[in-house]
Amino acid sequence: MSTSNKVAIFTKAEQICRNNGVKFTAKRKNVLGVLLDADKPLSAYDIVEKYRNTHDESLPPMSVYRMLDALSTMSLVHKLSSENKYLACSHITCDHVHEVPQFLICKNCGKVAEKGIQTSVIDALKNSIEQADFQLINSQIELQCLCKDCAKRS
Repeated sequence: MSTSNKVAIFTKAEQICRNNGVKFTAKRKNVLGVLLDADKPLSAYDIVEKYRNTHDESLPPMSVYRMLDALSTMSLVHKLSSENKYLACSHITCDHVHEVPQFLICKNCGKVAEKGIQTSVIDALKNSIEQADFQLINSQIELQCLCKDCAKRS
């Protein structure tokens, strides 16, 4: 990722944090930076290791989890529940209202694409769920897929 893209992301992330009454500390910024530099989602322990290698400083895993929770609350970071891994939101610098995310996860290489789900699809899912006497808690969708490169190889 280019330096100018990172600067734009960090500037927007700081603004989002400020608007939510949360400090965008140097460590939170660095954790977000580790995720931005990653080519696939990372576990908290992966982040601890990459942070130590990149910033020559150790962070306890529990601190990383707290930072990830704070960043997730503001949709700067997404947690992939099926993988128990995290990735930076690919829409941080967008000015439009974000759609509910769906994540296309390649089961071979771990690559992830974040795509928005149309409101009509989410509304149909909510309706179906309510008809079954359930209540939707999280509308994020994670789909197991093969990326184009892995599909070519198989």
